[in-house]
Amino acid sequence: MPEGTIKKLVSDKGFGFIAGDNGELFFHHSAVEGGAFESLREGQKVEFSEGTGPKGPRADNVRVLD
Repeated sequence: MPEGTIKKLVSDKGFGFIAGDNGELFFHHSAVEGGAFESLREGQKVEFSEGTGPKGPRADNVRVLD
């Protein structure tokens, strides 16, 4: 699975962006495994799968790395 860093969180809207090897990807709070969106912080390392949403590429199955 690709890895990246949370670049920006927009908590009140329920989404964020991950900086990965292939550029920046959008992710929705529903893509965070375990429903732990509220515990995410900018700068955290995550792994994810790449998918396609209605507006283009997005990150799915986002999981925080220890």
